Amino acid sequence: MSGVGQDYPVTRGADRGGEPVAGDLSRPRLTVVSGPSGVGKSSVVGQLRLLEPNLYFSVSVTTRAPRPGEVDGNHYHFVDSAEFDRMVAGNRLLEWAEFAGNRYGTPREPVEQALAEGRPAVLEIELQGARQVRAAMPEARLVMLMPPSWEELVGRLTGRGTETEAAVAARLAEAERELAAAGEFDERVVNADVEVAARRLLDLIAGGGDSAAERCDDTEHHE
Repeated sequence: MSGVGQDYPVTRGADRGGEPVAGDLSRPRLTVVSGPSGVGKSSVVGQLRLLEPNLYFSVSVTTRAPRPGEVDGNHYHFVDSAEFDRMVAGNRLLEWAEFAGNRYGTPREPVEQALAEGRPAVLEIELQGARQVRAAMPEARLVMLMPPSWEELVGRLTGRGTETEAAVAARLAEAERELAAAGEFDERVVNADVEVAARRLLDLIAGGGDSAAERCDDTEHHE
């Protein structure tokens, strides 16, 4: 892909009117965290939970059955197909998609309630869902989590050793497609270090005073 071996800068975006986006806890927003498989979304969001547990972290609804150890309302809201249909028909989902025969979605009401209570909300989701959220809630902030380089992402995906060569190739093709959509996002944050990336994400949510370019450090620049 173009950009092989390049380093992705951390950048601060602008809203649709071209004005700089400034986070402000007094005006809470939904922050959508997306990025390709292998970039470490769950790890970064998990660290963000530790840094600021008072944020609202959206819990998805799904039609699949609970797996051992999963708790309803904690890992997912588990519903049957009929209830999911009602949620779609009633515009009660910010986004939804189908994977492997099961449907997943983001309930709208808990997010809106958290924002009304003054709590910034965070949603970890794939590109397709992020695009739907942008359409449903244009004021949401979209953050693309980026790898330090394409080679690093390839190494993360191929280093798992648990998938077939064809499955890895499919993941890499999907990752390339997702990275190509980075320009659709308001912000881009490099995940060279999970804690650093989580702190920068929190800074965006809280409206840190320094520009993103000033917050770059040597861990994100490999000459």
